[in-house]
Amino acid sequence: MHRKNHAAAAARTALVAAIAAAFPLLTSGAFAAPEPAEPAQKPWLDPSLDADQRARLAVQAMTQQEKLRWVLGYFGNDFGTKSKKHPDALHQSAGYIPGTPRLGLPALFETDAAQGVASQAGPNVRERTALPSGLATASTWDPQVAHAGGAMIGAEARASGFNVMLAGGVNLQREPRNGRNFEYMGEDPLLAGIMAGEAIKGVESNKLISTLKHFVLNDQETGRFELDARIDKAALRMSDLLAMELALERSDAGSVMCSYNRLNGPYACEHPWLLNEVLKRDWGFRGFVMSDWGATHSTVAAANGGLDQQSGHEFDKSPYFGGALEEAVKTGAVPQKRLDDMVTRIVRTMFAKGVVDNPVKPGGAIDFAANGAVSRQTAEEGMVLLKNEGRILPLANTVRTIAVIGGHADAGVLSGGGSSQVYPRGGIAVKGLLPATWPGPVVYYPSSPLRAIQAQAPNAKVVFDDGRDPARAARVAAGADAALVFANQWIGEANDAQTLALPDGQEELIASVAGANARTVVVLQTGGPVTMPWLARVPAVLQAWYPGTSGGEAIANVLFGSVNPSGHLPATFPQSEQQLPRPKLDGDPKNPELQFTVDYHEGAAVGYKWFDLKGHKPLFPFGHGLSYTTFAYSGLSGQVKDGRLHLRFKVTNTGNLAGKDVAQVYASPLATKWEAPKRLAAWSKVALQPGETKEVEVAVEPRVLAMFDEKSRTWRRPKGKIRLTLAEDAAGTGATSVTVELPAATLDARGRAR
Repeated sequence: MHRKNHAAAAARTALVAAIAAAFPLLTSGAFAAPEPAEPAQKPWLDPSLDADQRARLAVQAMTQQEKLRWVLGYFGNDFGTKSKKHPDALHQSAGYIPGTPRLGLPALFETDAAQGVASQAGPNVRERTALPSGLATASTWDPQVAHAGGAMIGAEARASGFNVMLAGGVNLQREPRNGRNFEYMGEDPLLAGIMAGEAIKGVESNKLISTLKHFVLNDQETGRFELDARIDKAALRMSDLLAMELALERSDAGSVMCSYNRLNGPYACEHPWLLNEVLKRDWGFRGFVMSDWGATHSTVAAANGGLDQQSGHEFDKSPYFGGALEEAVKTGAVPQKRLDDMVTRIVRTMFAKGVVDNPVKPGGAIDFAANGAVSRQTAEEGMVLLKNEGRILPLANTVRTIAVIGGHADAGVLSGGGSSQVYPRGGIAVKGLLPATWPGPVVYYPSSPLRAIQAQAPNAKVVFDDGRDPARAARVAAGADAALVFANQWIGEANDAQTLALPDGQEELIASVAGANARTVVVLQTGGPVTMPWLARVPAVLQAWYPGTSGGEAIANVLFGSVNPSGHLPATFPQSEQQLPRPKLDGDPKNPELQFTVDYHEGAAVGYKWFDLKGHKPLFPFGHGLSYTTFAYSGLSGQVKDGRLHLRFKVTNTGNLAGKDVAQVYASPLATKWEAPKRLAAWSKVALQPGETKEVEVAVEPRVLAMFDEKSRTWRRPKGKIRLTLAEDAAGTGATSVTVELPAATLDARGRAR
């Protein structure tokens, strides 16, 4: 979601005042016609009826003015100051839609986002539990972990008085420099769709509405309001749209948030093909489409194009779904049945998700200790051991001297910026960092890796150096048994990384420390992939992402082996930007309103598929992740059952420690061509004791084995042979393969056999 910076606050306040003067219907007495009497009976409140029946009955009982109120959303407050226009809106909230008390329908109280209950900039921030970044969750490759995290933040949202959570980010990582990659689930549609779907399902298990966002191709922040994303429709169906389709099927998300950008011309929030044809017709979506804050550009085109609710209208040029929509319905430019459909979708979702029958109120109890443990487990499961030459990790608790260097590791762990920012209990651990305003402030959670390391090795001498002087840091490291360098990259909404190199001289710092100590471990806290020109000089690298509220403890647990790392990369790490489809980031960050196009010429060949197609060798492949133990595969076989391909195989822990393996299956066609040589077809995360073997069965998603035909709106798979490769990563490490012959098949747009 978009949040203006403080410098623009005064201008926005003046704009809102002007709007209120020009449109008196939008003041606190919105649509100020006399309220009708409360009905004697309210059959729509009968929970024995299904959501469709209840919604129809409720909308039939509404006046036209009541209907119009549901489709216009407000920003909940003015950056920490309670909204005077809507005194019932919760402070520090993202959005507010007044209810219809006469009919027993509550207001919608909306909060950001997928890492937890967020606060906007300003006073009186709400302190809540933060999950690790979405990439960390995706790195677990464990749907149960994603579900547990979603359930935890959803519970905190309900306890805080919110019934809508703007979570569910699943934009594919086409652009590794994207400032919001940390909110999302990586580059592969199968992995991203399943993991995001489980996270959304977890949120909604609390009788809340969650979104699925940002629909679609909001894959970079530079120029996000005006860029025109150009892509072949069939390729889009097999990549970004497939990820969202799978997430929607797995979760039944109550709302879809359309994105800022244009798509092949039209804005996403007034795009009939995207919203009416793909989402509502082909996928059968029965929830409602809300706009991103500032993503609505019209009344008639948006309403007829499939947008159901304008969000945070103060961020748009006009309250398009206010008086203008009322007039458009009167003239027939927007049919009355379309307005009724918009409202029915919103109210039906409220009934279906339990929002009406389970009203929220702020001030609920929160078990911060238990929720911190959920965050810590997600971080531990998602950390990726990228390199461990000579098995330098795990560190022995008998180590005598440890140098901890850089990254503010004495104070806390880093988080990403923007509207998803969760403020921690105990406040911001590092003060005075820039930017102090949007998309900042830069927030470090007060979970100190240094203190957690000291707790793991109580008999060791642990010294800290801030890393600002590489020569001094090298001297500190030279006398230690092990040197731990914390290297950070801060990104956030509206703030793409301009390069994949680590900022602020940290590459020089790592090289200096590694030159002084052969047992140097680099711990990365980044929002996505980074390049590593120093990699050959260090024996061990741990990717910690943004590790959340309990990140310091999680990092220490992995470094010392209390937790055996089991995370695997959800995105390819390139050796350099020159390996990317667009070596230079499109657009100009200094001119965000500049109109330009982004040519997604790679189509569905995103991430590792692009690297395979072009023969590039990555720095670290998609799916890569090391363990403190070792695994082996055997017995791979395939069989078609009930029209679906099933695979069986065995995984054995061949090492001396208990651990978890992520066994990945990649499919390659032998009789036809896809957009790239192979696709992720299935996976399983398996926990094994030393010497233990488990037999695993996985079902292959049928759409992964087919190509989409836009003309017929079907998935088509010709008869032929498919090679299935079981491996540790997309590079084929530890691979074993089997070839199966599949019959021809045609699936509808939802992947069902025809």
